[in-house]
Amino acid sequence: MSDLAKTLGSVMCVVGARPNYMKMAPLIRALRGDPAAPRTTLVHTGQHYDVAMNDRLFADLKLGAPDVNLDVGSGTHAQQTAEIMRRFEPVIDAASPSCVVVVGDVNSTLACSLVAVKKGVPIVHVEAGLRSFDRTMPEEINRLLTDQICDVLYTTERSAADNLRREGIRMERVHFVGNVMIDSLRVSLPHAVPPRAVLASNGLSTALVGEGSRFGLVTLHRPSNVDEQGSLAEALAILGDVSRELPLVWPMHPRTRANIERFGLWRLIDAKRLIALPPQGYLETLGLIKDATLVITDSGGIQEETTALGVPCLTMRENTERPVTVDEGTNVLVGRKRPLVRRCVEEILAGGGKRGRVPELWDGHASERIANHLTSWLARRVESVYA
Repeated sequence: MSDLAKTLGSVMCVVGARPNYMKMAPLIRALRGDPAAPRTTLVHTGQHYDVAMNDRLFADLKLGAPDVNLDVGSGTHAQQTAEIMRRFEPVIDAASPSCVVVVGDVNSTLACSLVAVKKGVPIVHVEAGLRSFDRTMPEEINRLLTDQICDVLYTTERSAADNLRREGIRMERVHFVGNVMIDSLRVSLPHAVPPRAVLASNGLSTALVGEGSRFGLVTLHRPSNVDEQGSLAEALAILGDVSRELPLVWPMHPRTRANIERFGLWRLIDAKRLIALPPQGYLETLGLIKDATLVITDSGGIQEETTALGVPCLTMRENTERPVTVDEGTNVLVGRKRPLVRRCVEEILAGGGKRGRVPELWDGHASERIANHLTSWLARRVESVYA
């Protein structure tokens, strides 16, 4: 570590849920690989607590064990946010970081930002300015509030700056750097696990995903799709339609699986055509996305990954906070509209479906741009103190 790096103090990086890991890993690598950059501390709030969605992801991304694990676990939004704040406060008191870096829009993002701002510690938000304009989504509230109290806001697409400008954020705080999740994707793609190996490792037949075979990938976890019996039954009926056209592979979120069980909806699933898997690691999921004929999802991150890989994506939502995936990428918002889904699937199977292109600055170097800017920004803050 250089003398300059020592004067910059430490950067405290916070992760809490699966998408955060893919976004933080390349940034930590970029900071730790630059002798002029400040040292980093990784705090894991424990917001996601399933082993396959936690420890395995750290291993896949070579992120290393976190320096601090708050072990918060599950709970209501209020319980989880409050508990993260309570446990994070002594951590930030003990470390006195130069800044706190948060990513995305989960409860950990907002909770740790609130603690930091009340302690007078600068906050850096990676993936700032994304808006679905749907305030019934808890993530939208997290995004809005976090951006209002941040000192530096790094954006993934041009529309984010327009959103922040409308909300009164000073533009000198906003920096368009590209998409750090795509940095992880590009590094990890050569190591992606083939679908046949994914199914075989789960003791399942690989016949449906053999070489030359077409299959679809499903991921659904949002409350609007899986927490109410009627909505979940609608979603399963749509998946049933699609599975009659091509087999589907579905790594199930624990809450989704529990709700299918609770509502007695397994009868709607043809196990021969819709293969339910436990949650998969990042490399397994990446392999499934890469080789899929189409993806049906409600995940924000997967909307981005499919666009980067050129894979047709049908998003089972009425809106998206990632409009560039629709405007420029391969994403189509289908909600739970059965006729629209059928038409999109027919188009994909007949001719490949919607074409897209990789958005601006989704080039695998976003984390380097952030690391360079963050180091310079902290250096200027140090200089201003001693000026």
